[in-house]
Amino acid sequence: MQFIDGSILEGGGQILRNATSLSALLGKPITIQKIRQGRRPPGLKTQHRTGLELAARISSAHIVGVANGAETIEFSPGEIIPGDYHADPQTAGASALLLQIALPLLLFGSKSSTLTLKGGTNATGAPQIDYIQHVFLPFAKRHFGLTVELNLRRRGYFPKGGGEIHVTVNPSHRLKAASVMERGSVTSIQGIAHVAGLPSHLADKMRDSAIERLSRQGFVSDSIPIQIRGTRERNDNTVGGGSGIVLWAELSGGGIIGLKLLVFAKLESNIDYSGGSAVGSKQKDAATVGSEAAEELIRGLDNGGVVDEYLQDQIVILMALASPENSSEIQCGTGGLSLHTRRELMSDRTAIWVAEQLTNAKFNVSVEAGQTVIRCKGIGYSASTE
Repeated sequence: MQFIDGSILEGGGQILRNATSLSALLGKPITIQKIRQGRRPPGLKTQHRTGLELAARISSAHIVGVANGAETIEFSPGEIIPGDYHADPQTAGASALLLQIALPLLLFGSKSSTLTLKGGTNATGAPQIDYIQHVFLPFAKRHFGLTVELNLRRRGYFPKGGGEIHVTVNPSHRLKAASVMERGSVTSIQGIAHVAGLPSHLADKMRDSAIERLSRQGFVSDSIPIQIRGTRERNDNTVGGGSGIVLWAELSGGGIIGLKLLVFAKLESNIDYSGGSAVGSKQKDAATVGSEAAEELIRGLDNGGVVDEYLQDQIVILMALASPENSSEIQCGTGGLSLHTRRELMSDRTAIWVAEQLTNAKFNVSVEAGQTVIRCKGIGYSASTE
């Protein structure tokens, strides 16, 4: 039984998810202590419990201590069985975080598997499903060889949840090592501005404001096509109300820069509604949200890396599992994880720490010509080498 300290570095739920996934893949029983000590309150919440139970079903695991508020759990994995799996936290718990714990387990199966995951597709404090669909999965397919299809069936906003995604995971014998060191130029900017239970013109205002801000920065030209779609979800295809916008930029060197989706929930009062910020109670005009989204994308591009800070975090586990024939290497720009102590960047170091605790993967983080580079010699995981 290997012990994992859940209070290390950021001390959040990522330690739980990554450690559980690697435990299941490698057949290593683990005890995780001090779970989410960096959060208030600490311990498991419903979405973490749901994720652990999903991972246990997939890997035939025996779990001990899994209950809301628990700060210590034991996870003893068995055989990973491909199949069709469902999970529903019955809250606005993020469906993207359920996918994060389950996806690595199903990548190396003997046949395809499906996941039907409910909860919050667009909730606070977690990756938005649009980001996973349009940034993480395309990058992982392009550079690591994943073949995963995600279908957004119904949006679910905070605080009601009720969204649903369907994911098809086709097996990979072994992940490729990813080498993405050249940024190149911006080849396109794309995005989605969406509303539900609100007037459609709010989506248009977010879209138009984002385009206007990008234009002022010089990104609107014949050589850089911009396609930002404004959409209003059907009333019968969403739970609750809300809105948000996600933007991403494709780079000629193979990188993708995205942004953390800005979401604000529909107010449940009779106040004239323009939008409530997910990071506070202050209302924001839709045009302001669109402009802020564009500014965040611009900051990500100015950073000079081939991935944004959120993507850095999510690909660490893939780097650890990838082929050892060549080292994975990712150029993270001037704002890389070794230069800042922001929570998102601390997450990168947390993911690396967990991977090194449970695998023989070797990571190196260096600064070269002012750019932070993450390198990793992976373990070449395949189901036959477990």
